Amino acid sequence: MKIRPLNDRLLVKRLAEEEKTAGGIIIPDSAKEKPAEGEVAAVGPGKVDDSGKRIALQVAVGDKVLFSKYGGTDVKLDGEDFLIMREDDILGIIE
Repeated sequence: MKIRPLNDRLLVKRLAEEEKTAGGIIIPDSAKEKPAEGEVAAVGPGKVDDSGKRIALQVAVGDKVLFSKYGGTDVKLDGEDFLIMREDDILGIIE
């Protein structure tokens, strides 16, 4: 993959959605919601403040994150779906 996010942007790959409910009912593709969880694939160098100093991001490549439902921009790279989003769209890191 040849992409490097700029400033405080991240490249996130969505995690796979569950195929069945807890009761064992199989969910068809048309009824599935897009998951709001993903794994960080690439990060930018960080945001620049008013004085010109770069502020490092709090997330790193490989972190599993929870993000806002409508956050980010869908992109397709090498046949895979990713999201490019700002660090502000990340709600938390899943540990």
